This record gives sequence, C-alpha cells and structure tokens, in this order.
Amino acid sequence: MRPRVEEVRIQGLGVIDEAVLELSPGFTVVTGETGAGKTMVVTGLGLLFGGRADPARVRPGADKTTIEGTLLVDPAGRAAQQVFDIGGEVEDGELIISRTVSAEGRSRAWLGGRTVPVGTLTYLAEELVAVHGQMDQQRLLQPGKQRAALDRYAGDELVKPLRAYEQSYKRHKQVGELLAELTTRARERAQEADVLRFGLGEIEKADPKAGEDAELKEEAERLSHADALRNAATTAHTALLGDPMSGPEAAQDAVSLVGTARSAVESVREFDPVLGGLADRLAEAGYLINDVATELAAYAESVEADPARLAAVQERRSVLTGLVRKYGVDVAEVLDWARKSAARLTELEGDDDRIEELTREHDELTERLTEQAGELTRIRMGTAERFGEAVTEELTALAMPHARVSVEITKSPDFGPHGVDEVELRMAAHPAAPPLPLNKGASGGELSRVMLAIEVVFAGADPVPTFVFDEVDAGVGGKAAVEIGRRLAKLARTAQVIVVTHLPQVAAFADQHLVVEKASDGSIVRSGVVTLDREGRARELSRMLAGLEDSELGRAHAEELLSLAATAKAAV
Repeated sequence: MRPRVEEVRIQGLGVIDEAVLELSPGFTVVTGETGAGKTMVVTGLGLLFGGRADPARVRPGADKTTIEGTLLVDPAGRAAQQVFDIGGEVEDGELIISRTVSAEGRSRAWLGGRTVPVGTLTYLAEELVAVHGQMDQQRLLQPGKQRAALDRYAGDELVKPLRAYEQSYKRHKQVGELLAELTTRARERAQEADVLRFGLGEIEKADPKAGEDAELKEEAERLSHADALRNAATTAHTALLGDPMSGPEAAQDAVSLVGTARSAVESVREFDPVLGGLADRLAEAGYLINDVATELAAYAESVEADPARLAAVQERRSVLTGLVRKYGVDVAEVLDWARKSAARLTELEGDDDRIEELTREHDELTERLTEQAGELTRIRMGTAERFGEAVTEELTALAMPHARVSVEITKSPDFGPHGVDEVELRMAAHPAAPPLPLNKGASGGELSRVMLAIEVVFAGADPVPTFVFDEVDAGVGGKAAVEIGRRLAKLARTAQVIVVTHLPQVAAFADQHLVVEKASDGSIVRSGVVTLDREGRARELSRMLAGLEDSELGRAHAEELLSLAATAKAAV
C-alpha cells in the first residue's frame, strides 16, 4: 500500500474561508479564476508538511489558519513507524496531521494526536510528499537532495557499494575521533599517569593494612597512659582483695566484707528461704569479685611503659595520616583508591600500544574508503550522463526543446557520509548558454517543468508517494501543454499527483477535477473547493478555453479535449 493524501481541510488561509479537498489516488487538478485562491491549496499542503509559516497568509479577520490532513499509510510502513516512535497513533491506516498558524506568527503542529515540533512534519514529508511551488522549489535545489536523487536513479548498481562505503565510513570516523582524543590529550594523560604512579609508590612503600589505623590509635592510647592504667588496676585490686603487705589495722577489702555479710546471713538462712536466696547471691558476688581482682592483678602486671614502642606507633600513625590526608578519609579508602588507580594506570600505560593499533586501523580504513569512494564516483559518473540525457529528452516534450540538463560531479577533499562526490544539477536554457545551477538557470515556470521532467524520469524508480505542482505549465500552451498533461498522467500511474493549473489541456488529463470558487460578500471574498462531475468538468474547461462556461463552441472543444485526453491516458 502506497501512502497518499486522502483529505485536506483548510480554514482561514488567504482568501479561503473554509474548504475541504477530497483527493483521489491518481491525478488531481485544481483550477479556478484568478484570485480565487488556487495557490492557497498548494500553500496549505506545504504548511501541512512543515512548510514555512507566514502570518500574512492568515485570512483577514481570522485568529489563525488551520490545516488538517488525513493520510492513508501502511501501518507496517516507515511513515507509520515514525509516528509510533513519537507516541502518535495510526488508526485503521489513517494518519491525522494538523497545523495551525496564528495571526501573531505562532505555529503548532500535531501528528497522530501528539503535539510535535514543526520540524517533525518536515522530516516525515521527506518520505511522503514533494511540493513544487512557483516560489518554493525546495526539494531538488538542495545539494544533498540532488546527490540522493542521482543515487536513487542509479538503482541497484549503487546500493551494495554505497552500503559498504557507509559502514567503512562509520568505523573510520569512530577510529579517527578516538585516535584524535588519545593523541591530543597525550600530555594530560601522561601527567595523570605520573600522579597515579607517585601515589601508588607512596602507598606501596607504607604498605598499610585494613583497620591498622584504628588498632594503632588504641595502642597509642594505652602506651601514652601506661602508668595511669597500671595504678588504676592496682588500686582496684587492693580495694577488692586488700594489700597483703598491710597490717591487721588496714581497712577491710571488698572480698572480706562480702564474706562477713555472707557468714552473717548463712547462720540464719534456715529460718527464712528469702534470706537463704540472698546468702547464695552474696556467695556469687564473692566469687565474681575474686575473679575480677585476679584479672586486675594480671592486667597491672601486663601494663608497661614502653617509650620506644610508643614512638614507633606514633611515627607509623603519622605515615598513615599523611596517606589519609591525600587519598581518603581512612586507610580503607586509601586502599580502595590504590586499587582503582592501579587499574587506571594500566589503562593509561596502554595508550601507546592503543594509538599504534588505531593508527594502523585508520590507515587501512582510509585506503579502503579511497577505493570504495572511487567506485561510487565511477557509478555516479555513468549514471549522471544517463540521467541528464533522460531529463533533457523530457524537457524537449515540455516546450523546452533547447534546454539541456546535466549533472556536475566534483570531488570533495574529505570523505563524507555518502562518498567524496558533490552533485549539482545544472541547466543550460539554450545551446549558447553555459550550464548553471537549477535555481539560477531556470525561471519559476521552467523550474517546475524541470522538476516534472525529473519526477517523470524517476517514475519507475520508487517515486515519492505524492507530488504537488503549482502551475507547472506556466508560460506554455498548445501541444506542449498536452505533453505536460500526458506526462503528469504518466507520473500519476505510480504516485498521487496534485496540480494547480490554468491550462485546459492539462486539466483534461486529470482523474479528478477540483475547482476553487469564490463568492463576494461585500468587500470580503470567500473561496471554497468543489469536486466536479463530467458535466462540471466540461463547463470548467469551456471557461478556461473561451472564458465563457456556457459557450457551445467552448463546450464542444472541452468535450473533445476530454475525449482526446482519455484516449491518450489509455495509451500511457
């Protein structure tokens, strides 16, 4: 299923108050009297697909211009996927696009029910529509589009070589960027490596152990207060067990006092169980005090003042404090820093090998790209000649018999995403004229015909689904106009074609005929769009031929045109 525009609603655009265009899949023409607003139809389609918003186009008295389009798309196709990617919806193959432009110049866009930047519509339009307006010939005037057009015409011959080049180019760019980073930051990375080596050297020399800082702190406290600790233990021991060197007159120790208390209670425990329980607890207290006293004696014996060991501990703590000050809040963080820094240093020290490896790969890719780019150039040069001849032949039948279209291919000094070729379409209006870029070598009407010729040439090579031409027949008439109609009908066999025209010879070839009618309401002109039946087409063609829709001669001529066009279309 090829996408196409099914319906367009226009409100408040130029002279158009409100109009609905129901479009056919094939060839649709839009006609109407001068000033009726035919070009506004093309303008509306351009806005719908991301065209530049001009607040001057908002209808006088209206707050804004609103364009809404319904497109039929393949739910599994690329266009639908782009809509799904932004969270939009495609229901039953129908995609709704909307665009508003306020009188103050503010512009908003909706795609599949979601608000989107206007640029999103432009991106989508690349897959769906090509608008060729008299003042807006954008598509094939861009160098990138011209290169893409030539590549599309080259077809399968270019597909595989171009894909291989693009893969090589992508890797070449990645390697180049990484190599540039490694070489330009070599000094910074060398300085970083020196800092890491120094730090790791300090830590390795000190050889700290996990938890060592806390253990040393405790030991330093003990050594610094050795006398006080020993005296405290001795005093406590004496209080509990007494001093064996003291005479009988010395105060009784805790063990003796508890023993006295226990003896007093034991002597009468048999008279009351409560007192017996207290006697047992006094016995336990005596055993506990005795054990504590023994441990205090052992502790007092173990505590020694050791100035040499204290100095060693303080010196070690000073070393660890220096490391902690530089590399972490404690020894554990210092060790963690060392582990991470060792890994980073290994990475940095491998840069030289990495640079050498990347340089070798970059050189190999450069050589490969040179060969692949040369192959692309060869194919494009051959395609350019065929393409120019085909377009020139079409222009001969489009009342431009002396015009020549050629393709200029020049080489860029640098590799690009699609090769080294810079492609430019050129046209010489007559044999004595030099080939000039399309936007300089052709007038507006001629440029439309060049675009038509190019699109006809592309007709068998996957054309854009919808083409819009604004007065592609400007400046021609007679037989040339018939040929334009014939070629538009040919293009419409593979795509949807919408054409604004003032020539009956062109309009006669259409599958659908829309007329923009204007009605005057005082000083306000309103336009609407009407779909014509066979009789209505004859009347409109008669008006276009003779200026009088009711002229019998004009009607006869119109009927003849329609019959001739039908016969010619059948032979296309």
